[in-house]
Amino acid sequence: MKTIQSISVCGLGKLGACIAATLAARGFRVVGLDIDPEKIRTVNAGLPPVDEPSLAETMAAGKGRLRATDDPAEMVKTDASFFIPPSPSLPDGSFSNEYLLKAMQPVARAVRDAGKKGHIFVCSSTTTPGAVDGVLIPMLEKETGWKCGADFHFCYNPEFIALGNVVKGLLEPDMVLIGESDPESGAALEELYRRYVRNKCRIARMSIISAELTKISVNSYITMKISFTNQLRMIAEQFEQADINTILDAIGTDSRIGHKYLRAGLSFGGPCFPRDNRLLAHAARQVGQEAPLAEASDRTNELTKVDLLDKVRAQISPGDTVLVLGLSYKPDTYITEESAGLHLAQDLKRHGYRVLAHDYAATPSNSPALHEFEVLTDLTDLEKRKDIAVAVICCPWPQYRDLKFSSATKLVPTWKV
Repeated sequence: MKTIQSISVCGLGKLGACIAATLAARGFRVVGLDIDPEKIRTVNAGLPPVDEPSLAETMAAGKGRLRATDDPAEMVKTDASFFIPPSPSLPDGSFSNEYLLKAMQPVARAVRDAGKKGHIFVCSSTTTPGAVDGVLIPMLEKETGWKCGADFHFCYNPEFIALGNVVKGLLEPDMVLIGESDPESGAALEELYRRYVRNKCRIARMSIISAELTKISVNSYITMKISFTNQLRMIAEQFEQADINTILDAIGTDSRIGHKYLRAGLSFGGPCFPRDNRLLAHAARQVGQEAPLAEASDRTNELTKVDLLDKVRAQISPGDTVLVLGLSYKPDTYITEESAGLHLAQDLKRHGYRVLAHDYAATPSNSPALHEFEVLTDLTDLEKRKDIAVAVICCPWPQYRDLKFSSATKLVPTWKV
């Protein structure tokens, strides 16, 4: 198989735009495909279509090598096509294939019509284990009339990134995961990554189903670690002389455990952790097995939310005002999906309390859930405000370290900011 020189990226969202921009910055010719005309216009103007740190500078570095279109036929002219559309969760915990099918189908037809064999389809969206072999590849074989692994190729290549640090995460990953339909396509994608990444990371090649399980297992293990930390914190808080921070610092010294994600805080949230953990439990049920650790992580995470609400309500009276600081699920992003701050704010409001909200990135314009609350944009007068009964830091933005409150305001301890 020839070396991959030109790449198309379908889906210019938070991840897709960064993949396209970093590939262009590293010297590849890139075509971005999206159905949103505004994103296409923005990319072709050399501007970032989404808000993500370092993306504007990365796009400038790849100027002249990245363009955007809404024509699937343009993807046929490239050596490999990456697909990063949404894969929303379904009620049973599995991920929907709808958007992946809609994105791949017209490209498959265009490849067939052009008679271009050897094209590499790369799925970067997280999928339910078994979906690639059982749904996506059969659709491609039906649309093209060809055989996967012989006439065209498929790789499952999800990324392990954190919003707010996507560009660095793509260029300096701990690991590159490649599930391959055949050794030829896996080798081609590995060679691409050797030129793409800036570090000498591990490139793990395996079967597609192994890669699907690997992807969700990484996040499920991390959520298990976070839930264990929160479980231990809630236990330690019942002992007067126990200090959870010194306990965790000692535990993390053990090389078998490590300090990463071993930090006393609140529940995990965001677009990946909760979903991937539930997906592993779903995958187990589909093959007649159980995943009690994944299910316990999820249950502990919900208990952590209840624990925070109980702590806050113990400090306030009916009708009091509560200031929730940090609605995004982590610093350096505006995403509020399943965040501790949003959950607390919504629960307090439903119990009849007045809720003030603040975040350094999330706003009503980029996070519509905030329309429900009185959003503060200026925190300089907190020392003068006597109406705020309780303040709670739910996202550890470092800027909150310097806040000063009125003597009438109680600060509920959460993150060690």
